[in-house]
Parts: sequence; structure tokens; C-alpha cells
Amino acid sequence: MRARFWEIDFLRGIAVIMMVVFHFLFNLSFFTGFAVVVSAGFWFWFARITASIFVFLAGTALSISNARALPEKENTGKKFFLRGARIFCYGLAITAITWIFFPEEFIVFGVLHFMGVSIIIAQPFLKWKLKNLFLGAIVIIAGIFLQSLAFGFSWLLWLGFLPQNFASFDYFPLLPWFGIILFGIFAGKHLYPLGKRGFSIRELGNKIFAKQLCWIGRHSLIIYFLHQPILIAVILTARQFALF
Repeated sequence: MRARFWEIDFLRGIAVIMMVVFHFLFNLSFFTGFAVVVSAGFWFWFARITASIFVFLAGTALSISNARALPEKENTGKKFFLRGARIFCYGLAITAITWIFFPEEFIVFGVLHFMGVSIIIAQPFLKWKLKNLFLGAIVIIAGIFLQSLAFGFSWLLWLGFLPQNFASFDYFPLLPWFGIILFGIFAGKHLYPLGKRGFSIRELGNKIFAKQLCWIGRHSLIIYFLHQPILIAVILTARQFALF
């Protein structure tokens, strides 16, 4: 098993905690009417920063995985396609579940759909370094511009062309979010050349607090799937006892 970089798992673990906190407040507002605004202000940006950490680290991990595969002449195209397709299918499962229970705001192209597609299409960009920095900025700027517009069609929703009156619990179009993937690839190229750490850092991965966060970061996908049902069950149970 190839060695993991504790600092990446650590940062991902922090992002997981941030995600759980935000989703707890979102669920509290949605299911109980608790007075907390998550669609604007501090919590809006809190959610965006959380997602950006996840996406950036995904790009970094792609760069590291690709660099480690090159000396072994591993078929990275097939590897990333299968990985991306698997994650995209997880996203389709989320689409089905939210369509059944929340048809008015079900998830069409959420973070798992985005991650799956990004892993597949990132292959050509993994050989670039500085270009990814500039291209990522262009993708982000284009995406921000598109967010100010609304269109009369939905077939390019995945790209960032937002349909009129569109509502969804989770929406991660390629524009602008793929730009952050490219930033992550750029960082991976420079910080982890040849798939190895290219800088000095104090080893903290074996410390109690850091070790727990690293464990959370290593299991982020399964936590993503499980935390929402658990949070919703806890909140609805508490509401039955008039705690909210």
C-alpha cells in the first residue's frame, strides 16, 4: 500500500467536520425552522470554503496518483475513468434518493456528480503545471459570470448554465468548480513532484488529535453518505420531543 500524506488527510478531515457542522445547521433550519440563515453571509461562505477544500485536495490527490503511476507505466486513463464513473454512480444514487424524498429540490448535478466527471476529464491536464494555474482562473471567472445569468434550457446545467427557477440542495457545475480542481493539480505538481513530498513538514500524523482528523479524512466518502441520514434522524427525533 502506498504511503499517504498525513497533511492531506488532516486537511480533508477538517473539511469533513466543517461539512457536518454546516449540514447540521442546514437541516435544523430546513426541518425545524430554527432561525439560522445558511444561504447568505458567514454560513454561505463557510460552505463554499468547505467545498473548495474538498475539491482542491481532490485535484492534488489526482496529481499525486498520476505521478506515482507513471514510473510503473500504469494505465491511468482506465484507472481514472473507472474511479470517476464509480463516484458519478454514487451521485446518481443521491439523485434517486433526493428525487423520492425531496422532488422539488432534488440533486441533479451535485458534488459527487462533479467529482466523478472531473476525475474522468482531468487526465489531459495532469501533464501541465503553470498552465493549470491560468486555466483554472479562467474557468472560475467564467463560472462566476455564468452564475449571474439564467437560461431557458437545462441540458447544459452540468456545465454551469443555470436554468430559470432552478432549485437544488446541491449544485456543483464544472464552471467554476473545475477551476479549483486545476488549482489542486497545480499544487500537487509543485508540492509533491513525482508523487513524493517536496517540502519539509513536522510529523504530526501520530498525535492524538491529528490522528483522529486523519482517520476522518481517510474515510470522507463513507462519512459523506452516512452523516446526513444520521443528522436528519437525530433532528427529527429531537423535534418529536419538542427539543426544537
